[in-house]
Amino acid sequence: MRALYDSKSRSIDDRGISQWLSPKMKITSWLIVEKALALSQAEEGLIPEHAAQNIAANCDIEKIDLEEMERIKEKVGHGFVPFLKVLVQACSDEGGKYVHYGVTTQNIQQTGQLYVMKQVHQIYKSFVADILTNLSTLAVEHADTVMAGRTHGKHAVPITYGYKASVWISELLNSVQRLEECEKRVFQVMMGGAAGAFNATGKSGWNIQQRVAEKLQMASMPVPSRNISSHKEEYIMNLALLCNGLHKMAEEVYYTGLEEFGEVSEAFTKGTIGSSTMPQKINPKLAKGIIANAQKLYSLVSLGLFSGARMFEGDSSSYMLYDGMLEEALELTSEVLKRAEELTRTIQVNKTRMYENALLNKGLDNSEHIMMCMAEKIGKDKAHTLLYEKAMQAEIEGKDYFSVLIEDEQLSSAFSAEEIADMLKPENYTGLSRELALDMAMKAKEAADRIRQESSII
Repeated sequence: MRALYDSKSRSIDDRGISQWLSPKMKITSWLIVEKALALSQAEEGLIPEHAAQNIAANCDIEKIDLEEMERIKEKVGHGFVPFLKVLVQACSDEGGKYVHYGVTTQNIQQTGQLYVMKQVHQIYKSFVADILTNLSTLAVEHADTVMAGRTHGKHAVPITYGYKASVWISELLNSVQRLEECEKRVFQVMMGGAAGAFNATGKSGWNIQQRVAEKLQMASMPVPSRNISSHKEEYIMNLALLCNGLHKMAEEVYYTGLEEFGEVSEAFTKGTIGSSTMPQKINPKLAKGIIANAQKLYSLVSLGLFSGARMFEGDSSSYMLYDGMLEEALELTSEVLKRAEELTRTIQVNKTRMYENALLNKGLDNSEHIMMCMAEKIGKDKAHTLLYEKAMQAEIEGKDYFSVLIEDEQLSSAFSAEEIADMLKPENYTGLSRELALDMAMKAKEAADRIRQESSII
């Protein structure tokens, strides 16, 4: 496995993903496809029914001599032919004649891999549903938890932590939409033979591909060319975008968990050790795992674009590379999703520290609030000039901002000291933070419920 692991990852339930991505399952997926192929060919009259039934009965991993398969592989140096040899051996003489009839290696391997990906894809959606539920809870609980909004690494205007969660929800919902919309393009069956033009099987081959697709509950590739990789690249890109949103969340948890911020932290279990030399260390294990695995995933996107542009009707330098890239992309995404679900479920929010940090600039963060109130009286441009001068005076001269404001004739004639004091409170200028938090919390819950409902139907 090429994902980046740590001890924390091994303690998180992957919901069966590792079994689907195991070497044994790869062979099993080939058997599933070969079985569907044989039965479909018989239905179309291309091969005898009794031969198809014999092939189907022996497309069972328990009936395959895996040791013999390895011995043949050492001899012939081909990754798939040994599988075909032992499958033929498992079948009767008549059944063996029609194993892998009229198709080519990549037809079975790619279809098998995409079949496995489709199963893992459903598990991914279960993780995403739970992450959405966790973020929904976070957004509701902290719809009014005031904190400093930050742009360019500096304080901007106040927001709430629920609003911040709503941003993560919004991006995650976009990723859900992309993942669901691409299903019909990504999980496709290809049975076109050596060049993808059904040379060996003709019209019946096209009909057989449709039948195989129906049996595997997958789509049928419009032109089953071995040269087409865009659907695989699209899936890697969609996984990268999914993980990118979770990566963004992890970065915020990682940095606002620094002692200098102290606003959030990962849940900590007594007995966990953060450093071999510093006894006091409590490190962000979940966030750093999300960050590292997501960053590695991104590198596959550009690699796939270069590889997908190979010429002619098939090139092993491309589809063999994609075979490995897809495996790695699934492994990396699994690591991100496992950690993200636990992180969003167990994150600790320090409301008091958030509010204290929102007060660090002693009201300067609310300058826009006062400016907009003043704009109603003297116009926006003049109000901006006035508040800029007052903010710079407080910053440069080190004066208390409230004192600077109430000493100004224009401001003191427009507002009382009590009104100005209220305008400087961060909780009085969070815009629609609460409303956006609650709205996105509801949408997250609805999406999560829908995903679970559709998964149970499937």
